[in-house]
Amino acid sequence: MLTELERLQPTLLEECKMALSLAQNDLDFLRLDSKAIKARPNLSIDYAVMEHTPHAVMIPVDMEWSDVGSWDALWEISNKTETGNVTIGDVITHNVHNSYIRSQNQLVSVLGLENLIVIATEDAILIADKKHVHQIKNIVEELKKTNRQELNIHKRTYRPWGYYQNIDLGERFQVKRIMVKPGAKTSTQIHYHRAEHWVVVEGTAKVIRGNETLLIHENESVYLPMGIKHRIENPGKIALHFIEVQSGSYLGEDDIVRIEDAYGRVSVPSFSD
Repeated sequence: MLTELERLQPTLLEECKMALSLAQNDLDFLRLDSKAIKARPNLSIDYAVMEHTPHAVMIPVDMEWSDVGSWDALWEISNKTETGNVTIGDVITHNVHNSYIRSQNQLVSVLGLENLIVIATEDAILIADKKHVHQIKNIVEELKKTNRQELNIHKRTYRPWGYYQNIDLGERFQVKRIMVKPGAKTSTQIHYHRAEHWVVVEGTAKVIRGNETLLIHENESVYLPMGIKHRIENPGKIALHFIEVQSGSYLGEDDIVRIEDAYGRVSVPSFSD
């Protein structure tokens, strides 16, 4: 395959090699270099190689096939109820037929409809006729044109130490739910444009605040003034959950100056901790 790719699409191969050589590890993922990926020719492997190589054979086979490339394709291959519905999550239906309805967390109720795709996640809700669901790319293009944050930012973001989940956002405040895994800790850092309040709701937190070391238990809180060095660690054997309330003139995730980090991120620009 590589020999034929080099013969037929040498530029494509070089860009792929570049993307791999500049890749970085992120948790369990290998992130290919985005600039190299965007620079490569936009070709499918079918058109680039398989339709032109003499070193391939085709074998007829009697089988069903779907690349599950759309929500209606997922409906096609899923087990259905007597009314032709596929429901996943907290879903209630009445007089609904031949529909795919999926809820990530909230209750979704559908009445008197058919041939629908309903997808409710923490980030957004999609409602589409099955015949038109392939046009979702038009919605994605609109998100790009209007610079909507839903395109790149999810409600829950996983980091090496756990995750954080956005709860509320206002003009000068932001509220997050944060989980730190047992034995894990965030980076030692400073924010120059915001202060933070941490309220522990489950577990025990070991907090570095300036030159202080504090143990914060359930139903206790700690205030972190703007510009102070701080870190939170989970010294326990169960997950640490706390609520973070940010307040200040700028709440972007790039307002992080890392002083020390157990995951090698001190010298790497980051948009989230």
